[in-house]
Amino acid sequence: MFYPLVAGAILVGGALGSDPASPPPPVDNSFNVSTCPGYSLHSLSETDSGLTARLNLAGPACNAFGVDVVDLTIEVNYETETRLHVHIFDTADSQFTIPETVIPRPNASSSNTASKSDLVFNYDPSPFAFWITRRSAPYNTPLFDTRLSSLPATPIAPVMAGDPLTALDGFPLVFENQYLQLASALPLGANVYGLGEVIASSGIRRDVGTDGGVGTIQTNWARDIQDPINQNMYGIHPIYMEHRFNSTTDTSQSHGVFLFNANGADILLLTPPNANVSLVEYRLLGGTLDLYFFSGPTPLAVMEQYSEVIGTPTWQPLWGFGFHLCRWGYTSVNETREVVAKMRAADIPLEVMWNDIDLYHAFRDFTTDPIHFPADEMRDFIHELRQNNQHFIPIVDAAIGKATNNTDFYDPYLKGAELDVFIKNPDGTEYIGQVWPGYTVFPDWFAPNTLHWWTEALKNWSALGVEFSGIWLDMNEASSFCDYSCGTGIDISNTSMQFLLPGDPGNPITDYPEGYNSTISGPSGNVTVNGTLTYGATASPLSTLSKRGIGAGNQTGVDLNTPPYTIYNGFTGLSNHTLATNATHAGGYRELDTHNLFGLMEAMTTHKALKTVLQGQRPFIISRSAFASAGKWAGHWLGDNYSLWEYMYYSIQGILQHQMFQIPFVGTDTCGFQGNTDEELCNRWMQLAAFTPFYRNHNQRGAMSQEPFVWDSVANASRTAIAVRYAMLPYWYSLFANASMQGTPPVRALFWEFPDEPELFAVDRQFLIGRDILVTPVLTPNVSSVDGIFPGRGKTVWRDWYTHEVLNATSGANTTLAAPLGHINVHVRDGAAILLHQTPAYTVEETRQGDFSLLVTQSVDGHAFGTAFIDDGVSDPPGPSTIVTIQASMDTVNISSSGAFHIVQKLAEMTILGVTQRPAAVLVGGQVKNFTYAASQQKLVASGLSVDLNLGTTIEWK
Repeated sequence: MFYPLVAGAILVGGALGSDPASPPPPVDNSFNVSTCPGYSLHSLSETDSGLTARLNLAGPACNAFGVDVVDLTIEVNYETETRLHVHIFDTADSQFTIPETVIPRPNASSSNTASKSDLVFNYDPSPFAFWITRRSAPYNTPLFDTRLSSLPATPIAPVMAGDPLTALDGFPLVFENQYLQLASALPLGANVYGLGEVIASSGIRRDVGTDGGVGTIQTNWARDIQDPINQNMYGIHPIYMEHRFNSTTDTSQSHGVFLFNANGADILLLTPPNANVSLVEYRLLGGTLDLYFFSGPTPLAVMEQYSEVIGTPTWQPLWGFGFHLCRWGYTSVNETREVVAKMRAADIPLEVMWNDIDLYHAFRDFTTDPIHFPADEMRDFIHELRQNNQHFIPIVDAAIGKATNNTDFYDPYLKGAELDVFIKNPDGTEYIGQVWPGYTVFPDWFAPNTLHWWTEALKNWSALGVEFSGIWLDMNEASSFCDYSCGTGIDISNTSMQFLLPGDPGNPITDYPEGYNSTISGPSGNVTVNGTLTYGATASPLSTLSKRGIGAGNQTGVDLNTPPYTIYNGFTGLSNHTLATNATHAGGYRELDTHNLFGLMEAMTTHKALKTVLQGQRPFIISRSAFASAGKWAGHWLGDNYSLWEYMYYSIQGILQHQMFQIPFVGTDTCGFQGNTDEELCNRWMQLAAFTPFYRNHNQRGAMSQEPFVWDSVANASRTAIAVRYAMLPYWYSLFANASMQGTPPVRALFWEFPDEPELFAVDRQFLIGRDILVTPVLTPNVSSVDGIFPGRGKTVWRDWYTHEVLNATSGANTTLAAPLGHINVHVRDGAAILLHQTPAYTVEETRQGDFSLLVTQSVDGHAFGTAFIDDGVSDPPGPSTIVTIQASMDTVNISSSGAFHIVQKLAEMTILGVTQRPAAVLVGGQVKNFTYAASQQKLVASGLSVDLNLGTTIEWK
């Protein structure tokens, strides 16, 4: 949540002494870096696994946006056959690098040598430049190439008026104490993906610009901002994947590039004027040039190789895949309990109930409002949920309310102050910001006592009645409503909010749902009582949305607060709505270097704390801010989105991005958070979100209610979609087990599975779950059909999930599908064997207690394959497990299992698609079983099986 103050506070004390309400100083990024001398290589030392050399400044220092570093070191390591590590750093080792305690460096293969690697490091010594090629075909085609001296030093065309980046030109290697620059050539019109977190208007494929223009400015600065388009937001992920297609051979290859740097930065994708290449250009405020290259060659392989560097995603509890419900504005435990009861009465499955900051006393973490959420009543409520196999999750904001006087016994603050766990001003005093509780302090995740303090706070909260099953981390960019240390040295006893909250008297949420027409739509939204779609009818459409070393902490002569180069950051200063960049952490680190790590480190600390508080259970955490490796500790939601159709579409892009970023458990605020939704939008969105990893409906205080029981059509659509989701739980769970073991993304862009089909390279209005399930949602209002492309160019058979009919799809182009309100198109691929829950129930636990069914979709040659990972779904670390393997071949399905987990539930039924003629008999383990056969669908259904999956069996039809 983000709501700016009406007026800023003047700093007094240890941080900046300016008025934070005033605009940032004028931007001047006009230095022509083409005059910078670059570097020359010498003192080369080579080994079988790489090289080390020195880089010396090759001429007079240019000191463009800092002081040139004269002496650099380059280390090149062939770490595995598919991963190459290139690190350029200051030999004095004074620049900031991410501590091993935050993200450990990956182990290199002890047997790997340069000759075994698929990647080759090439270089020119003077002026120094390097390029990366493949050892495998296509030979000598650079994947990353810094030899750009021939490009004209011509100003880049502005992206928008007043753009601070327009005057920078030239592409030499620049390494200064407060500015680093490196650029690499890309093919014209390159297929580039990643670099986030962002809502990109260009879609999942990033814009590389046209002649003389910048296509993408990805700013690396975590920011509490409500889901803007083409700007930096909550998370920072400096990895991109490039996908190259050879039209001559109809083949493709992917590779990846990861910049292991947490400093503020702009990463540009652009095309210089009159050039035959596009570029990726890094402009960094500090740190080192620490690059990992991944050879792929497939999209999925790139992502798996990335996981080897940052870590694979955390194991999710099975219950986390159920439906979650939340609202900022449930004003009491009784209202929360009533919503749970209404969900049950409407027979809409609810797995997890959440509470937002309404839960708190005086908006303070680890408390409950004694009037509206008494601790004993919260305990009773949560016990009721637990008895019904349901769960509870509360919010935890990043800022800790500061005790206001000697009678204010707020233990989390007092204990934290005693243990010295809060971020400080440069003079050693507490850094004081302002968030929901009023004046606040912020945990210092680098401090040695923080984990103990954080664990104790969570444990005490649970013991007092908030017996949570997981934790929701919000406002952890970190967010502060004033710039700089706004409470230092002044009276902090006034904790009243300086602005009206949404829904307060004087600040109602009065905007109509998008496309609403009061003369036609009536009180139910954009659908009339009889279901006629009326989006925008006879009404004007609404306008578009307007809405190693420790770095700077140990360096002299650096500008901590306004570095000479100004990164994009939405045209605001670095300390805008967050901590001042001169704030000080344990170990001497400064916020300028560590800002982007706050959300990651909070998630890591919370994960470790929950392993103590909820012993033996998998930590379930959803975090807003993130950095590379955050998926190792937590999931993510896509922030404060809008109740608009375009934001439903953007949710797919966000989910696919985070699969690349190794944060696969991700979702959106279903039906939208900000503004008022309507019946049709919520109907479609509840269906779409049922096929995404994290499934939660959440909306804004003061807005219209949008629980799925509010409208009958939404309730019906939700029940149908959730039933399919719960039936698919073994499939979902197995995909996430694969992600946790080897980094394979569960949700996939179409071209990740079909990389040689260029018509798929920009598709982000459809997606795959695993390799086998294709989802084609409706993303526009007032329609009853939807267009979708079906990969495989006629060689892959797609069947309707619900009817099992073969789809007559157009090869390589869109096919129009019927999509009446309440229906989402789902198709299953041939060659799949998917274990399912036979009877979806109200909760995940009740569902998993029932028997299994099996869906086999044979390919033309009769083959199909699938696996299912089964364990208890909650143990941490994961205990015994069993993998069930299903293999089909013409008229036989073999089921085998391997593992120590005992599967109690039986396989009760099997559906086989692609059986060309009615068999005379179906035998399971040699015993005849009942079956039905539908010739029009080539569908054979065998029932009454009672197969023990621990033992496996053979199913034949003759």
